[in-house]
Amino acid sequence: MTAPLTPEEAAAAQYPGARRPDRQRFVSAQGLRLAVSEWGDASAPAILLAHGGFDFAGTFDVFAPLLADAGFRVVSWDQRGHGDSEHAELYSWDGDVRDMLAVLDSIRADPLILIGHSKGGSISTHLIQAAPDRVRAFVNLDGIPSHKPPPDVADHERTRLLARELSGWLDHREKAGSKVRRPDTLDGLARRRQRMNPRLSLEWLRYLATVGGRKDPDGWRWKIDPALRPGGFGPWRATWSMARFASLPVPLLGVLATESEPMGWDTPAEEVQPYLPPGARVMALAGVGHFVHIEQPQRIAELVLEFLAELA
Repeated sequence: MTAPLTPEEAAAAQYPGARRPDRQRFVSAQGLRLAVSEWGDASAPAILLAHGGFDFAGTFDVFAPLLADAGFRVVSWDQRGHGDSEHAELYSWDGDVRDMLAVLDSIRADPLILIGHSKGGSISTHLIQAAPDRVRAFVNLDGIPSHKPPPDVADHERTRLLARELSGWLDHREKAGSKVRRPDTLDGLARRRQRMNPRLSLEWLRYLATVGGRKDPDGWRWKIDPALRPGGFGPWRATWSMARFASLPVPLLGVLATESEPMGWDTPAEEVQPYLPPGARVMALAGVGHFVHIEQPQRIAELVLEFLAELA
């Protein structure tokens, strides 16, 4: 049961330019309940937004309305274990891609535009390869992993490495199964996130905490599943995403951050160029950190709308 907000906490839930979704609903993905958010006219051309790891659809509360006001139906969802979506017994990259397809099916608008940030950019890449007929354009927001291959090892040793990774994840999941995130104040939640998002203002982080967190009788907690951890999405390698780029059959705009942050990929544009499909382009934005759509929502919205206008 959530606790009532103080006047100060209620004020934190307001942020200049932020707009909560016009519509919210749920979708079932293999029996898992996913929270879906929408902005804009439901009959307009559709854009599907995929958030990054440890984020939630509310991180688009400034960026999404800018696209909606330009004439689009903008849809996003809280990935499994994030935000208001159900927690899963286990997490995997393939599970996230299947969830994304379930949300896409619920929109019933083919083909549509995909925009993915960070991990959301990577799972979007995988979905496009699996279902290219469902997508007509793709914008990747600092979700292009650096192509740094793991050290070359013998096949039998590679198998042992994978087994250790799987065992480590299962052991962590078993230990975390009954954990509850520790309570804090609203400001405490914001400052904890600021360690990972050092370029974002405390005012914006307080707002995010009111959306991505909940106030229980003993304090504020992030809604994210305590079992999740960095790298906790199942076996995955950066090279798997980069290798897929050359064969993407849809128009692609990549946006790269240039300011190093704990959650960022630090991928330079010159490293991506050899893997781009014909006609695709990548832009490296000076003075922008990993959370490009939060830090500079107006600028990123303008880049997206210019890209879509060129396609039209």
